[in-house]
Amino acid sequence: MKSAMDGLIVLDLSQVYQGPYCGMLMAYQGAKVIKMEALTGEVIRQRIEDKNPHEFLMFNSNKLGISLNLKSSEGAEILKSLVQQADVLIENFTPGVMDRLGVGYNTLKEINPRLIYGSATGFGLNGPYSDFPGMDLTVQAISGVMASTGYEGKPPVKAGPAVCDILGGIHLYGGIATALYEREKSGVGQHVEVSMHDATYPALASPLAGYYEGEGKRPERTGNRHSGLRMAPYNVYQTKDGYVAIICVTEKHWEQLTRLMERTDLIGAPGYENTVNRALNMDVVDQIIEDWTKDKSKWDLMKQLKEARVPSSPVLSIAEVEDDEHLKARGMIQYVDHPIRGRSKVPGSPIRLSRTEQQKVTPAPLVGEHTEQVLQDMLHYSPGELERLREEGII
Repeated sequence: MKSAMDGLIVLDLSQVYQGPYCGMLMAYQGAKVIKMEALTGEVIRQRIEDKNPHEFLMFNSNKLGISLNLKSSEGAEILKSLVQQADVLIENFTPGVMDRLGVGYNTLKEINPRLIYGSATGFGLNGPYSDFPGMDLTVQAISGVMASTGYEGKPPVKAGPAVCDILGGIHLYGGIATALYEREKSGVGQHVEVSMHDATYPALASPLAGYYEGEGKRPERTGNRHSGLRMAPYNVYQTKDGYVAIICVTEKHWEQLTRLMERTDLIGAPGYENTVNRALNMDVVDQIIEDWTKDKSKWDLMKQLKEARVPSSPVLSIAEVEDDEHLKARGMIQYVDHPIRGRSKVPGSPIRLSRTEQQKVTPAPLVGEHTEQVLQDMLHYSPGELERLREEGII
């Protein structure tokens, strides 16, 4: 059985996380993804001296890598020649850069009308923020993520993971897949544009609900509690070896938790009889629960809570996550042998299809590692022509 995207050719000009993650998801579904970088490599490579930071490895598995000077007229012409054979192009340059290089969508669609041109942006191609710097931190700041992260009375805090980058990458993947499906009917491609800012907004459902229903009087930052302060228990509780997260969504959950704590007197008691009243007394609720959890281990608590079917989870450290047995069992932690970094852990694909096998994970390319291979195979360049392009600083 062929992979779902077998036969597709994707030119990935994107950098950092958002676009590269989209490209990697396509590579994991069998697309031939060609990572196109400047001669010095993309910007994320500059984070360490050998130009192969772990972040680059994590978002560029299963790609071929070529280096090309798009600022040269011949470099731009080489890209146009590759576009003639491509199905998808991904880019996340600042709006206007691709047009200035002479390889914007309006130019490339004339060369290949079937091309799906995916633009990963920070704030979109139009609107008042469209020319703002679009990095994960800046999008977190302006989107409300930072305003809703942290504790009341304390400064706003960024979310630890690159949530806006990854949300943007996932939505771009979905948009490109949608456009490919539409192309099967129309026969022509189109421009797909996804903004990190747009993609992040729906994730603020709980903070926005708290704002609307609290008439703007509830705190923006609620720590580990529910963003709308409308559920209790809903928090992270100390244990003797860390923390455990517990949430009671239904009355059944609450009843089961009280039985575990040997506090059945709380079932139906005034102030505890439903979600609304428990939320009004959340300080007391949290104290009761932490008095029960603080002398127990987080995994022992997890076992008890799981058996009682109370939603919960131990809080794992990054060191624990990077060796997590569940992620290994699911194939999300993969091992690759990188020529410079050696044996390294990289993510697998979170997308599973029942009739097609997962792709074998291969390491991210070195800068320009497959330039000659791609130009020979796709554009039939001779060794002499490749040597000239190297000497002239085009590849």
